[in-house]
Parts: sequence; C-alpha cells; structure tokens
Amino acid sequence: MLAKRLIACLDVRNGCVVKGVSFEDLREAGDPALLARRYNAEGIDELVILDVTATVEGRRALARTIRAVSRELFIPLAVGGGIRSDDDAAAAFDAGADKVSLNTAALSDPPLLTRLADRYGSQAVVVAIDARRSGVGFDVFARGGQAPTDRGAVEWAVEAAGRGAGEILLTSIDRDGTRAGFDCELTAAVSSAVSIPVIASGGAGTFEHFHDVFTIGRADAALAASVFHFSEHAIADLKAYLRDTGVPVRC
Repeated sequence: MLAKRLIACLDVRNGCVVKGVSFEDLREAGDPALLARRYNAEGIDELVILDVTATVEGRRALARTIRAVSRELFIPLAVGGGIRSDDDAAAAFDAGADKVSLNTAALSDPPLLTRLADRYGSQAVVVAIDARRSGVGFDVFARGGQAPTDRGAVEWAVEAAGRGAGEILLTSIDRDGTRAGFDCELTAAVSSAVSIPVIASGGAGTFEHFHDVFTIGRADAALAASVFHFSEHAIADLKAYLRDTGVPVRC
C-alpha cells in the first residue's frame, strides 16, 4: 500500500483564514502565512489554499496570499478558487503554486482540464468536487457549494480523470466542518471508480476518522482544516497513530 498523505487546507477570505460548517457561517482562524509556517514545521505533507469567495466575486485567487504562503513552504502547494481560465492558472503558478484546483470552471468548461494538463502535466491539475447526498447518490454543487448541477459525483470524477485531471479533491458538503467523520461511502464510491488519487475532505474530527477514510473510504489522502488550525490534534501524533494501526504514512 502506498503511503497516505495528510493535507491541511487554508480556506481564505480577504487574506484571512476562515472556517465554517457546510460552507456557511465562516469565522476567522488565523493568518495564512503563519499557519503555513507552522504546518511546514510540524510535518504536514501538503497544503491547499482555497480562496472561498473568489469565484462568487468573479476574481482570481489573491496572488499576494499565494506568494506569502509559498515562501513558508518546502512541501507541495495547491491553490483553488477563481481559477477560471488558462491565464488564471498561469497567474497562480507564477505566484508559487505547484498545483491548481478547479471546481466551477471545470464543470462549465471541461476542455480546460485537458489544456492545463497538456501544459503543466496532470500532476498539477486537481479537480475539486463538492458533493451532497441526494437519495441514493451524491450530487455535485458549484460556486462554493451554492449552485446545484446536473452532475453526479462519481460520473463527474470519471469524466474529469479522463480529461486529464491528476487528482480529485472530494468534499462532502454534508460533513464539512461538523467533525462527525468523513463520508466514507462517498469517498469509496469515487475512489473505486477512478485510477487517480482521491483526497477526502469534510468531517475530520478524531484520529479514528482518518483511519476510517483511508481504509473503509479507500482515500489516498485526507484533508482537514479546523482540527489542525486550532491545534487540537498534533500532526506527528496522528501519523504515529496511523502507523500503529497499519496505515502507511509519510515520515
């Protein structure tokens, strides 16, 4: 089994890290550059910045925030929010991103995934899928979880992989910020359908939740925000727990 990755997420609004529940009621959680410095020192494997209002406000992710964070890191940095075009992606890479994460733009312009993969490599293209339970399936939402689409999560993940995406960042809107555990059923459904890595997001609260999403959910990586931001769980302790319970993780 390949080593699993732990990823910290910085949801950023107006240059400040925020966190809410089910994408709503956002509250401030710190300075992105300071948090990035701490995560780099504590041994997180990767970092994601999501500019949570960029798409709704019709602008690019803030380059100054990306630059400030990238200067603190010696680990991969992915940037999402406001990546609507080739030029937006180029601006994010120029500011220090190693990967770009696309959600709404990928849904409205799927060929954009192929163009970016051809230019930067599939490893640099992440498709973010925000999904909510609906009946027996999972519906995809765009625009920061505000706009329903006619896509199913599994169906869209398969298409995105086929168009050149190198990873899927899969967020359960139902579990986001609840600390009730990842949606392992959703994660397993998508992981079983694609051959590219799937990053599980939404619901992390305990060490056991990470173990479950790596085993039951078949995730390749797990992303969390608030449980890391507020120093409720030490990353080294989480990695030690996962190793002790049979889940390989990076040193």
